[in-house]
Amino acid sequence: MRCAHWRRVPLDLAGEALGKSAAKYIDRAVQCQLASHNEGEHFGLLTDDGAYGTALWLRWYGTDEAELVVLSDCPVVAPGPDGEGCCLFAGHAQQHTWEDALAEASCTN
Repeated sequence: MRCAHWRRVPLDLAGEALGKSAAKYIDRAVQCQLASHNEGEHFGLLTDDGAYGTALWLRWYGTDEAELVVLSDCPVVAPGPDGEGCCLFAGHAQQHTWEDALAEASCTN
């Protein structure tokens, strides 16, 4: 289950993000893409930053100011020949995005 925390993207950071990517539009608010948690850092995906294997994220902690960070894509894929790639960044401490789908599938079998 994904984190329920959202953050509005400050106008100055939205402008900076547009300048760093080929995107023509940046969402005005992002949801944390990590698994459900209440404490610690939150990360909302803004856009692929144009460099292979990296993306531009909005990082925030509680109500502190947000900042832009460029992070490498997580290289881990689900087991099996057609394994789905993780949609988070390298080094994230929580489960991979495809692990929820595996847990749901194993509960119904």
